Amino acid sequence: MRALAVIPARGGSKRLPGKNIRDFAGKPMLAWPVEAALKSGLFETVMVSTDSEEIAAVARAAGASVPFLRSAET
Repeated sequence: MRALAVIPARGGSKRLPGKNIRDFAGKPMLAWPVEAALKSGLFETVMVSTDSEEIAAVARAAGASVPFLRSAET
């Protein structure tokens, strides 16, 4: 049975602004967990939950699904 992986990635970090999209070892930080989940073979879908269109674009480029943007309150 394959499952769903949900990776939360909130925009607007106070300590390290833009951390999810910052380059780390040649790719955005968010790409690392997305690619690891995809390569594991454990998940049918890897979804990123975010409130930022910029983070959503990075997640999609890494191969994740971003079916919606959540509200800033959630």
